Amino acid sequence: MSEPLFKGFGDKALPFLKALDFHQNREWFLENKELFEAHLYEPLGDLVEDLIARFEKAGLPFKGDRKKSQFRIKRDTRFAKDKSPYNRHLSALLSPDGSKWTETGCFYVCVGLEDYRGCYAAVAWWQPKGELLTAMRKSIVTKPEKYRAMVEALRRNGLELRDSDRLKRTPRGFDDVTDADLIEALRNRSFVVRHAIDPGAITAPELADDLFDFALRSRPLIDWGRSIEGTLVTEVATL
Repeated sequence: MSEPLFKGFGDKALPFLKALDFHQNREWFLENKELFEAHLYEPLGDLVEDLIARFEKAGLPFKGDRKKSQFRIKRDTRFAKDKSPYNRHLSALLSPDGSKWTETGCFYVCVGLEDYRGCYAAVAWWQPKGELLTAMRKSIVTKPEKYRAMVEALRRNGLELRDSDRLKRTPRGFDDVTDADLIEALRNRSFVVRHAIDPGAITAPELADDLFDFALRSRPLIDWGRSIEGTLVTEVATL
């Protein structure tokens, strides 16, 4: 058996982010760039590669690249009120096509300060647009047993479907729905399960095992979304 690629984040990973939160200037970052790369950037790349290999073997639709899947620690502040030049977290996203910018089911991992994002992972259909979101909502109404079975399977796996940015009103065209759980689902902008990561555990190689287990437990959500996405592909193919 080959030795696991991911050895854990460096012990200075979170202390670096705390110091960066205090300094927030290019000069300090450049002076400490080697520390950033050794304790955060390269370990996250190792984690990405480790998980990609595991996901492929398990048939989970999450692909990526050790570099391209990572989000930049430097912020785009052009339209932000907070003009701090650097994020207080480092994160990566894996998706079916390997892109970071996708509305299909994705896997996200973040290492950060608790006051900002914290350490966590998520599997999500994140803000699906247009046809896909409409198809999901129609499926919830026309096939409620499948939606409820997915939610129950997640619950048995210790996960809860949630959306912190849910609509306040039921979307137009679904006003006749009366079941409380379906109304709540219809108001979702995203379909997300989240897994908290113990900050004290990020330096251990077992973090990869923990995240892989989480992804496996999230499979009911992945499969539910993919089945709906598949109906759209079929409809287009028959036109």
